Amino acid sequence: MPTRKQRKRRAKERRHDYEYVYVDEEGREVDVDEPVATATPSRNGRAVTGRGGRKIDPPSWNKVGKRALIFAPIMFLTIRFLGKGEALASSVLQTLFLMLVFLPFSYFMDSFLYRTAQKRAAQPKR
Repeated sequence: MPTRKQRKRRAKERRHDYEYVYVDEEGREVDVDEPVATATPSRNGRAVTGRGGRKIDPPSWNKVGKRALIFAPIMFLTIRFLGKGEALASSVLQTLFLMLVFLPFSYFMDSFLYRTAQKRAAQPKR
């Protein structure tokens, strides 16, 4: 015999995707007239996701530069640790090469996430 919690979970799984139901403090299920939006545009043009309210900023090279200041020493120390017999100049060159690959990729990922959030914010609400 399934417990009440298991029965509620099973009933919830059987509902359609577009049906929204909340459970109030007393444990009763309450229908909702309008679904919660997953992403909405904010006043300054940034996209805000509905779950955590996380703001996704437009991509910028300043943000990528700050990220480089964080990751460059970590990459350098990793290269020095893994390549114990290498010269210092070799480790610096490898770090510079990794940063040349990492920085444009980081900007690309920021722009991809921003465009995706903007598309979600522009979708009509169901």
